[in-house]
Amino acid sequence: MADSPKLDRFDRKILELLQTNAGFSNQELAERVGLSASPCSRRIKSLEERGFIDQRITLLNRKAINLNLIAIINIRMDRHTPDRFARFEKAIGEIDEVIECILVTGQDADYQLRIAVPDMDAYHKVLLNKITTIEGVDGVHSSFVLRDIIKSKPLPLTYLP
Repeated sequence: MADSPKLDRFDRKILELLQTNAGFSNQELAERVGLSASPCSRRIKSLEERGFIDQRITLLNRKAINLNLIAIINIRMDRHTPDRFARFEKAIGEIDEVIECILVTGQDADYQLRIAVPDMDAYHKVLLNKITTIEGVDGVHSSFVLRDIIKSKPLPLTYLP
């Protein structure tokens, strides 16, 4: 992205709008941005190709689909080797209940996971049958979300060049 041209006000507005609603049609976006449909479509494609847009998703109401429990799990690995981490990341990516996995520092953990499950029984099964069976997992500490304060928020665009 270093070689990418700077973003103009139309690009910034497109990014702002897509972050609030990925479901806007191209026509709706074009009208809100002040462009016709074809140039707006080309700009979106360019933003995707230049790496400004990773993906467009729809956030579902987790309770409406019976995912009533969110667990935050800190994982400590037994060894800090590239192959151990790579195998863990591949295995964790195959567990449907894992909705986020980040590599962290500054804690007594190497990874932090967020998992979504219907209830404590499902959490227990995922933890014991899927997560702790991954080679290299040495320690696990879990916390549970009591209430969502901020679920997802648009990224600030004030730091764009």
